[in-house]
Order: sequence, then C-alpha cells, then structure tokens
Amino acid sequence: MPEITIQPYRPGIIGETVRLHALYYAKHWGFDVRFETQVASELGAFMGREDRSRDGLWWAAADGKYAGTVAVDGSLAATDGARLRWFIVDERSQGSGVGARLLGAALSFCRAQQFAKVHLWTFKGLDAARALYERNGFALVEEHPFTDWGSPITEQKFELIS
Repeated sequence: MPEITIQPYRPGIIGETVRLHALYYAKHWGFDVRFETQVASELGAFMGREDRSRDGLWWAAADGKYAGTVAVDGSLAATDGARLRWFIVDERSQGSGVGARLLGAALSFCRAQQFAKVHLWTFKGLDAARALYERNGFALVEEHPFTDWGSPITEQKFELIS
C-alpha cells in the first residue's frame, strides 16, 4: 500500500484537479469540453472566495504524487447544507484507501463546523464511489436524467444528515 498524506491547498492543485476530472470523465463517460470548463470555472470561483471558517479543499498524495482531491463548500450550509465537491481519485490510486482518507478529511471538517447536513451530486454508474458514500452514512435522495456534458447520465443527489 502506498504512503498516503492528506494536505490543504497548495499552488497548482486547482489545475491538477481540473485536469484529472477532464481526463477521467472524457475517457470513461464521454464528457466533453463543457464539463471541463464547468469544473474549471466553478472550482476557480470557489477558491477565489474560499472562507476557511466554512470551506475547505484537501488533496491526497500517494507516495509523494498527486492522487486526488475533495472540497467542502459551506457557503449555503445554513439553508441547503454543506456541499461535498470535486471529489476524485486518480485511477492509479483507486482502491488504495485514498478516497476513504479524502472523504474522511472532508467529513471531519464538516463535523468540526457542526454542519447539520452535507450533500453531494454524482451520477449513476460510479459504483465504488457510491459504496463509499453509503458506508459513510449518505443516502440517495434524488435522481434525474442529465445531458449537459455530452453523454446522457442519471444525476444523483446524496445527503448525510447528522
């Protein structure tokens, strides 16, 4: 097993995160440039307004190499709950515990901030991620068809209520 470390933002992580999302989802799901630009613009805007009292971004290294990212957007926590975003693990590190460690860091932050609810959007077919969410107490609360990124998917919303 690799040595896994979880760290806060550092310069270059925004680009690494966008790149990994774009490459992975184009390869496996046929997502197009609209997906990449949405990730880039929304992640950039998030980091530009990040408030560390309610928001966080963590990245994982496996044996010293970038292996994934997760973020918590707490800007609407009082009304909609905190939102888990940009959670991704490099294919080379999937199954190694990187995802569990990243999700653990994000949920520890949510507990420390005493967020009453945490939600995330994903889509049907990401079975390993769904299993990880469900092991951590998330439940499916909504799903609908979605086609904005070039391939039809069934978008899903999961919630964790504390």
